Amino acid sequence: MYVRSVSAATAAYLGLTLTVFGATTASAGPGPHWLSNPIVYAHRGASAYAPENTLAAIDLAREMGFDWVENDVQRTSDGELVVVHDDTLARTTDVEQVFPDRKPWRVKDFTAAEIARLDAGSWFGQEFAGVRVPTLRQYMERVQTNRQRLLLEIKKPELYPGIEEQTLHVLEETGWLDEDHVSRRLVVQSFSVDSVRTVHELRPDLITAILGTPTLAELPRYAEFTDRINPWYTTIDDDWVAAVHGLVGAHGKALEVDTWIVDDAETTLKVRDMGVDGIISDKPDVVRKAVRRY
Repeated sequence: MYVRSVSAATAAYLGLTLTVFGATTASAGPGPHWLSNPIVYAHRGASAYAPENTLAAIDLAREMGFDWVENDVQRTSDGELVVVHDDTLARTTDVEQVFPDRKPWRVKDFTAAEIARLDAGSWFGQEFAGVRVPTLRQYMERVQTNRQRLLLEIKKPELYPGIEEQTLHVLEETGWLDEDHVSRRLVVQSFSVDSVRTVHELRPDLITAILGTPTLAELPRYAEFTDRINPWYTTIDDDWVAAVHGLVGAHGKALEVDTWIVDDAETTLKVRDMGVDGIISDKPDVVRKAVRRY
């Protein structure tokens, strides 16, 4: 994923050429990597169509043809890593009904067994009733079964001292730190610069990403221990993306930019023309369609 995006004009030409010759580019298919630029990531799985961060969401992403999925990792009171976005359980589970006296229902205040009792699907739709919050171990096993790739976010590491090392331990135990996974199928990211630095120090071979939009002055320092800068799309422009691409990251390649959360065709084309390397989306099918159309 280190290949630079082609220019808009070149991309248009290539798209026309592929159309003329009947070629298509599938996200899971073989072939030159640049043909799938920008890479499309299913944010928290196919989260516009299934409850976020659940096995159902990554299964649906797989059915839709997306091999890259993104998730969020936090820790329970008894030390189990679970896949959930918010630091409270209230928005995406029935925790208020099951444990009415445990407000504010923080993930870190519940055991893994207690969280396993919660319904993490009904809030999204009754067809998903009974879907559970997966542990990281369960999640990794499913991603492996699906032959998918993972953009893993360590969420709010300041709440969970040592979560970086623990996350790497689970990845090791589930077979995700061998050469194949590390080189092609795994990226670890966080909003915490310190957390990303820690991951790099523990496993210098891993590809890492810093979430957010650092200033240009900060970028050279961050490039020493990361490979990507992943910003919110509203905070970037062509010059900023070009500045990031102009720096060499921790593994001797140009820094990349994967932007979020892009869910419509107009914005997709806008950020593609900026030269971003990846687009993270709740509606990856919409993004893919827009990229292929133009």
